[in-house]
Amino acid sequence: MENKVKHVLGISGGKDSAALAIYLNDTYPSLDIEYYSCDTGKELDETYQLIKNLEIYLGKSIKVLNGVGNEELNPFDHFLNRYGGYLPSTMSRWCTKSLKLAPFEKYIAGDQPIVSYVGIRGDEDREGYISKKSNVQSIFPFRKNIWSVDVINKVLSNSNKDFVVNLYKEMAVSKSKDRGLKILEAAVAPTFKIDEKLDSILDHSIQDFNKVVFAFLKTTSYPLATCDDFPLIDNNDILVRDDIFRILEDSGVGVPAYYKKKEYHVEIDGEMKTGYYSRSRSGCFFCFFQQKIEWVWLFENHPKLFEQAMNYEKEGFTWQQGETLEELSSEERRESIKREHYTRIKRKKAKFQSPNLVDILTDSTADEWEVDWEEEEGKGCAACFI
Repeated sequence: MENKVKHVLGISGGKDSAALAIYLNDTYPSLDIEYYSCDTGKELDETYQLIKNLEIYLGKSIKVLNGVGNEELNPFDHFLNRYGGYLPSTMSRWCTKSLKLAPFEKYIAGDQPIVSYVGIRGDEDREGYISKKSNVQSIFPFRKNIWSVDVINKVLSNSNKDFVVNLYKEMAVSKSKDRGLKILEAAVAPTFKIDEKLDSILDHSIQDFNKVVFAFLKTTSYPLATCDDFPLIDNNDILVRDDIFRILEDSGVGVPAYYKKKEYHVEIDGEMKTGYYSRSRSGCFFCFFQQKIEWVWLFENHPKLFEQAMNYEKEGFTWQQGETLEELSSEERRESIKREHYTRIKRKKAKFQSPNLVDILTDSTADEWEVDWEEEEGKGCAACFI
């Protein structure tokens, strides 16, 4: 009996994975995708609501993976006890390992070939978590390059150059085929690295390159080697942050409420100023990667959750290094954090100069700087963030 490829997509509760589910459902309906989510037991209510909205839109249930089975304690508290009350931190990220990655690895156990879709966008420079299991292959539909690093390293290695060149001669159809051929014929070297070669060939024709990679995979043991076709080889879309919010809004699924900015007021040099804050990520409401202004947001918008997070702290075990949540929650400290955040955001806006006249005239880039997205999306694990 054929060991059929299983297509899977993890829903973290964040904007990118949700938008990816919608995008693939609408753009490639022939893909029979199985959706899953790893529940920590400590998500915001908005995260659970997003999953419900997605299930309605997709017409499919989202399989919930629980790292501890049917125990009385929720998953986070179960592992907190196992780790002796030691709270997770940037130095010991047992939460991601035990609550996100381990359930996923258990879910894909066995030898069935699996294609896993990852919602890293075209404006991000990161790879995210990639399973090391030989039966799993990751695909990145939002990026110009949909293939994972391990695949690209094989396709563009000097040892496979002649084979790939011949595939390109046979399969490429774009008008710039001859130029693309010259790029592929050039050897990777210290002066022409794989990343540069990849960017150069994709600039000429994404679809031609995707056809070549798919043909190359037929000679390997990757899951897609068993597929007769793969609709994403014709993918020519590159989706960035603005596209993600548009997909969520247009679909009716909606943007999780914690992404939507809210006003705060702070006195600076004798004047009351209005700033904006929100949450930058999905995941546990007490995520230690969040900025201090996000802790203030939690205190002022979800006081009961903030109190729960504070109750986890004890001497030597705090969510932030050098400051307890009780200290952070004082009015004086919260005002200080707001002043620092407001000043930093204004400073960034003053330095930012868009090359687009419409942005200069309308200041349409302002909202983007209310949360330091670029800084935040470089932190943490994609299993929690996207």
